[in-house]
Amino acid sequence: MAGEPSQTDQYGTAAADVPKGKKRFIPLENNPEVMSTLLHKLGLSPALQFHDVFSIDDADLLAFVPRPAFALLLVFPVSQTYEKFRYEEDLHKSDYEGSGEGEKVVWYKQTIGNACGLIGLLHGVSNGPARVHVQGDSELDKLIKKAVTLKPVARAELLENTQALETAHQEAANLGDTTAPSATDEVDLHYVCFVKDRADGHLWEMDGRRKGPLDRGSLGAEDDVLSEAALKLGVRAFLKREEEAGGGELRFSLIVLAEGFD
Repeated sequence: MAGEPSQTDQYGTAAADVPKGKKRFIPLENNPEVMSTLLHKLGLSPALQFHDVFSIDDADLLAFVPRPAFALLLVFPVSQTYEKFRYEEDLHKSDYEGSGEGEKVVWYKQTIGNACGLIGLLHGVSNGPARVHVQGDSELDKLIKKAVTLKPVARAELLENTQALETAHQEAANLGDTTAPSATDEVDLHYVCFVKDRADGHLWEMDGRRKGPLDRGSLGAEDDVLSEAALKLGVRAFLKREEEAGGGELRFSLIVLAEGFD
């Protein structure tokens, strides 16, 4: 079923647009505990955790997910349908050059190989209501504050050169339930993050492989990123494109950032 996340492969990355010769990381396992551990080490409040979303159609299963949902990660295999859509949508767009406190969202360009999971996590905590849960003067807090002042190319260089980020990522990559691939491996899964901005309440698709952040439309004051309104603008639109292309079984998973159960 389209609304039932599948058991996708554990690791996700899409290196097509990452310059050759750049730094490469070991891919993160598609695992809420691994992702939570990484961000907690960097300075996200332990009050927030990642949770699996087992269905977007079954209300009983959705009821197990804590709300509000602050960020939603869609993990999927890169298909020809997705690449064609991405190319066509980006074709006539200019490269995003935003920076400063006036930005509606903080977007990170991906230049580190195998780091799309990390970029997705950073998008989730740099934007929307999750931002206030970053502990003051932590490595994550300092990174985000510095990133806000920089344009995307300089932001990407900041990520490449932040040792605390690389160390935390390395430690988290070795925590998964399966043996991690090497940094030189190519795997076909990709992470896209959906966030709701605090200024206008719009849903944004955040993907470091794109030319910039993508405004997917307005949400109501009561809508979080897992609301039906947000799903229609984001995840369901993705699923519809893939289904209409007739690519066979849809493999995807969803992970949400929200308050913990403790």
